[in-house]
Amino acid sequence: MSVASVRRAARESVSGLPREFWWLWASTLVNRLGAFVATFMALYLTLDRGYSASFAGLVVALHGLGGVISSLVAGVMTDRLGRRPTMLAANVSTALSVAVLGFMEHPAAIAAVALLVGMASNASRPAVQAMMADIVRPEDRVRAFALNYWAINLGFAVSSTVAGFIAEYSYLAGFLGEAALTLVCALLVYLKLPESRPEKDDAAAAAAEPEVGLGTVLRDARFMGVVGLSFLISLIFMQGSFGLPLAMGTAGFSTGDYGLVIAVNGVMIVLLQLPVTRFIEHRDPQKLLVVSALLAGYGFGLTAFGGSVGALALTVCVWTLAEIVNSPTQMGLVVQLSPVHARGRYQGMYTLSWAVASLVAPLLAGRVIDRFGAQWLWGTTAVLGTVAGLGYWLLMRNLPGVPGTDRGGEVTVAAAPATAAPVAADASRPAGADLPAVAGPVTTADAGSRPGVGAEPGAGPAASASPGSASLPATAEA
Repeated sequence: MSVASVRRAARESVSGLPREFWWLWASTLVNRLGAFVATFMALYLTLDRGYSASFAGLVVALHGLGGVISSLVAGVMTDRLGRRPTMLAANVSTALSVAVLGFMEHPAAIAAVALLVGMASNASRPAVQAMMADIVRPEDRVRAFALNYWAINLGFAVSSTVAGFIAEYSYLAGFLGEAALTLVCALLVYLKLPESRPEKDDAAAAAAEPEVGLGTVLRDARFMGVVGLSFLISLIFMQGSFGLPLAMGTAGFSTGDYGLVIAVNGVMIVLLQLPVTRFIEHRDPQKLLVVSALLAGYGFGLTAFGGSVGALALTVCVWTLAEIVNSPTQMGLVVQLSPVHARGRYQGMYTLSWAVASLVAPLLAGRVIDRFGAQWLWGTTAVLGTVAGLGYWLLMRNLPGVPGTDRGGEVTVAAAPATAAPVAADASRPAGADLPAVAGPVTTADAGSRPGVGAEPGAGPAASASPGSASLPATAEA
């Protein structure tokens, strides 16, 4: 491949996205460059402060529990207060709580503040994802989500290396460094990112688009199916951080061996995320999600046969490819299924899936390895991948769609009124840019569905300026 072709590919990967997206992307990169607490919490508590591994595990679990709690609350804030205020509140709260955590001495105080850090640091995610869906054209969303995911991993790779050296000098410096960079992220949001929440016409809002509450999200059967599948996929991928080091340790590998093996994951994402996304962005998302689920499950399943560092690195290559494909494709699907004016709540519920998985994954890994051995854990991941792949196929089989096309359609949600006015158009995009991609009407047999699943991953949600209409239960909930 020539230098010119490489440059052309890179230019095509980043072209056509709005300026606001790049400021949002920059804020994500800065935020991840400051990641210290989540990476070094256990080492800080055991090596620097002298606490037991059990106490360190409790604190890490509380940090994860904070993320579970804030997912839904932040989703509601994103819809009610706006994307920008939610991100500002989350970033400022994170900076303050991280700085305070560095000075805590008493175990109870450390545990309590760690819970607050988990809540604050996770609260910006629904707002970031909703804003990205607001400002990026439907056909560019998969690429945008891939670029954002790339920034997360690039920032994490850099921060992990730099923070390791900082920790050798002073853990407190690491806490204060994360606080400072999080404040820089908040400053970027304040100065460069305008509010993107679509505004509803007050006169027609009550009749056209009733308030969507968390209860409405929970009754959206198709979307909750995606949340459940996201939980399974997250449970698999998180074994790279929990099950793999435990299994390698019991097999006699060193921490350095694990570092080399897991580094393959970060390097592959940084090098391949953008070219792979260019290859898949206009392909059938149903097939992509099914294949990625199988690659994830069986990629980890192959770990059972990894008797050397090289063999284990090859298994990481398999499930990392699944991660590269699954993440932006699934995010595009989540946006498709989310009504425009309820994106925050839907993104919050989606975020909840991996937050809960972050709590369950270490418990699953530890219990299975202790009681049955690592081979059973990798067998379990293969089963979970198979179940997830079958789930994606069943979830999307009635909405095959054709990637890259827009076709009108209708959707009716179970328990909706017999008639409903058309949903208000999304003012943040040109009319007709977000047409549902369903060949025909979807009946109440597909309760909770939205048009567009199975078409191009970036296609918009039901609430759009399209010939079709969406009927939602007229309930106002939190």
